[in-house]
Amino acid sequence: MTVKVVCVLGGAGFVGSSIVAKLDAAGYQVNVLSRRREASKHLILLPNVHVVECDVMNNHALKEALTGADAVINLIGILHENRKITFEEMHHQLPRRVAQLCESLGIERLLHMSALQASSHAPSQYLISKARGEAALGDFNKKLNITIFRPSVIFGRGDSFLNLFANLVKYLPVIALAKPDAKFQPIWVEDVASCFVNALENTDTYDKSYELGGPTIYSLRDLVQKVMDIMGKQRPIIGLNDRLSMAQAFAMELLPIKLMTRDNVKSMALDSVTRQPIAPELNVIPTPLEAVVPEYLMNDTPRGAYDGFRSAAGRAINARR
Repeated sequence: MTVKVVCVLGGAGFVGSSIVAKLDAAGYQVNVLSRRREASKHLILLPNVHVVECDVMNNHALKEALTGADAVINLIGILHENRKITFEEMHHQLPRRVAQLCESLGIERLLHMSALQASSHAPSQYLISKARGEAALGDFNKKLNITIFRPSVIFGRGDSFLNLFANLVKYLPVIALAKPDAKFQPIWVEDVASCFVNALENTDTYDKSYELGGPTIYSLRDLVQKVMDIMGKQRPIIGLNDRLSMAQAFAMELLPIKLMTRDNVKSMALDSVTRQPIAPELNVIPTPLEAVVPEYLMNDTPRGAYDGFRSAAGRAINARR
């Protein structure tokens, strides 16, 4: 199967932007679905990218936007739900609807972003809903060529993980840290993007799920300490027990912008790590966190963000040559 046109749901986000840049550099025609075109303005100037305003919750609009694609990549996910947007809608029902539309439109290739430790028996609704999404796609395995990726936490310029800790370190004299011993295996966003692009036309990846993790496992306390070391700032870290972690999360749920919820704390009860190396057919050697994070934490400006995006796109172009 030859893929020329790729439709990306969630293409304007943190991970999506890197994937779209690599697809563009590889010569694919990329249609990025976005509720607001303004949110995708950083992608508009890429020569092979077309931003399509689309409400993915509207099935008619979604079908129209998918029409003509040879492959679909679904990256849409949320860390926090609210009255308007739920895990069930975004992580379970949306993947099912996307698969149904792919089948009806004759689009055989579908790549999907899930999460490490997704399971129907997981302690959090986030991970349970991700598992339901995977199960929904499983119903289409005989009709579509599906690949599922299950990454640990993803880092890179513009991430909402290490950058959050960097901001806390800047402004707080003491870091009260929920679940300090939770384990993560951070993977660079550009490596995740390469996995998606390298899998797109590789038949060896059909009907498979891939766990993605970086080369090193860290505790949450270790990651915060590393951020402080990079920034040249030291703050006392007070590790909270499970009861206090939940209390802190409950208090944060009351803020206008949710930084953490009790469901997030429940997710951290499971270590986000994999003992599996990245599969050879994905052709990616994971990049150490230490090789990337200092550059963007120490150059945290709008110009630096633009230069980082331009640099990532340039690396993708050079890799194609």
